[in-house]
Amino acid sequence: MTEVNLYREGPPDTVLAPEPDDALAALDAALATDDRVAAIGAVCARWPTFLAAWASLGDSVDEPALAYAAYRTGYHRGLDRLRASGWRGSGYVRWRNETNRGFLRALDGLQRMAAAIGETDEDERCALFLKQLDPEWPPTT
Repeated sequence: MTEVNLYREGPPDTVLAPEPDDALAALDAALATDDRVAAIGAVCARWPTFLAAWASLGDSVDEPALAYAAYRTGYHRGLDRLRASGWRGSGYVRWRNETNRGFLRALDGLQRMAAAIGETDEDERCALFLKQLDPEWPPTT
């Protein structure tokens, strides 16, 4: 079978718009508190499309199923934001673009938690998707 590439210079890159400064400041403050889960949860509730907040919530929860839920929310919110940014289901979403990192962190967390709870198919799909979105995955920084 012959592969047909419809792009002159490879698949397009999608770069998400930056988060609002007040959302970034709120997440920084939440990460510095003793009750991180509640504080980050409040950030997620105030800015429900803030992908780094959802990824940070997943990072802060000890229970794998709850972390899975937070990462999955960030992943799905991220797909919505990617589509609104012109992504049509193919093309790159690279780590080197700072504003894409919340989405990629959520997808990576979803992959790790899927593995932790025995969702092998989801683990494999997420791992493949990460490599399709960014061929240099995983990041070195």
